[in-house]
Amino acid sequence: MLRRLVEQALAFRLAVIGIALALAGWGGWSFANLPIDAFPDISSTQVKIILKAPGMTPEEVESRVITPIEMEMLGIPDQANLRSVAKYAIADITIDFKDGTDIYWARSQIAERLSNVSGDLPVTVEGGMAPISTPLSDMYMFTVEGPQSLAEKRRVLDWMLRPALRAVPGVADVNALGGFVETFEVRPDNAALSAAGLSVEDLRSAIESSNRNDGAGRLKVGEESLIVRAVGAVRSLEDLSSVVVRAAGGSVLRVSDVANVRTGALTRYGAVTKNGKGEAVQGLVIGLRGADASKVVSGVRARLDEIKTSLPKGMAIDVFYDRSDLIGRAVGTVESALLEATVLVVILLLLFLGDVRAAIIVALALPMAALLTFIVMGSIGLTANLMSLGGLAIAVGILVDGAVVVVENVVERLSDPKHRYQSKLQAVFVSAAEVATPVASGMLIIALVFLPLLTLEGLEGKLFGPVALTIILSLMSALLLSLTLIPVLAYFGLKRAEGHHEPWLMRQIGPRYHSLLEKAFANRRLVSALR
Repeated sequence: MLRRLVEQALAFRLAVIGIALALAGWGGWSFANLPIDAFPDISSTQVKIILKAPGMTPEEVESRVITPIEMEMLGIPDQANLRSVAKYAIADITIDFKDGTDIYWARSQIAERLSNVSGDLPVTVEGGMAPISTPLSDMYMFTVEGPQSLAEKRRVLDWMLRPALRAVPGVADVNALGGFVETFEVRPDNAALSAAGLSVEDLRSAIESSNRNDGAGRLKVGEESLIVRAVGAVRSLEDLSSVVVRAAGGSVLRVSDVANVRTGALTRYGAVTKNGKGEAVQGLVIGLRGADASKVVSGVRARLDEIKTSLPKGMAIDVFYDRSDLIGRAVGTVESALLEATVLVVILLLLFLGDVRAAIIVALALPMAALLTFIVMGSIGLTANLMSLGGLAIAVGILVDGAVVVVENVVERLSDPKHRYQSKLQAVFVSAAEVATPVASGMLIIALVFLPLLTLEGLEGKLFGPVALTIILSLMSALLLSLTLIPVLAYFGLKRAEGHHEPWLMRQIGPRYHSLLEKAFANRRLVSALR
């Protein structure tokens, strides 16, 4: 079969060149569109439930919120682990599923059971499932700087920055931390309420019933129809102060008459400090599970650049964590190692082959094998990261083995006077066919060495699986090239020589090696004992 493959490649030489060029272009496109991250996603399929329970101690959160939910969540198919954390006014529940479980199916199961237990929870509890993200989804972090107050910065983050950034493709959510979330506060005056014969409940009911817009039908004017509505939604402190609590006997009692109305803030359970110099307002962009981190960060940057011109005077965005920096350093390290290894391999080929054309033909196997690997990586959803590209860097020296053997044998046959009767095409075919089986056997044996890594499970499998998979894919690509493209390039690129001239380096090493080998055979027992 291998001999037949070499024969067909040489028979359709121009077609092989054309296919190689097309694959090279496809591989370049695949690499440009390959999802890039600093490291592989090692997280399991996970769903988090985060609930707020105002005023509850950790003991109350555990008994009144977490326990009912945990009892309801037991028995979900493919569930691997269920754990929870109870904090003051916060319930954090995490459900892990077996690897390979569809995240959307898992969330639908959680949502169904959460709705079943919601009626048993205290009425003040609010919240739900966290965004579809992983523990490694933190993409972008920034603080809002400027002379404005913490409340103003938080208002800009909540109502301007957060909605805009959530619309970026690949963003799961944007967390707003620090500052003060502004509220309208109504503090009842007990003396005024008692004098008016009202209670706090009457005040609350009046505010709730008045804080809405109601429709009042339509009014026809000729051929036109006008929509009538009553506007009562509270939009400012003045609106809230003017809400009527009671109207009787020609007198009107408003909220401002029986309570103190002012601007306040939600109860804070923590704060954000920057450089130990004071409080700050922070935005945290969380990426969607499986999203391309580099594209998400690029989208966030572009959107922030658009928003900057609309920020209040003196306000600015100070970025202190950018995932692309980590990606650049991690991937850049591997790319540097890959480039250095490639240059070293080319130099060694020139030294040991002693033929510039032969060295160039062998060296072409490196980028072509890498491009073919990128095509397969893109097809199976494997991202480019520190581990997968690291596997490619590890395999650089091995990728040229098959090409070196094929080209060396072709050079040997073309320079041997005994084979002058053969045409160049026949000589190349015979040379490649002679070593096809040893080359394939060697490549397959090396690939088999890395197969056990693909059997690893859990964290180890997710971490080292991309390394083994990339090495195996690149080896198979190099093997295919060694039996197809390399013989074709050897036919077009190599020439017959009058005699085989060994490279200078081999002329220096050869005699010394023969002398050492003769001594080894002369002292077989000693060599065997030393071994």
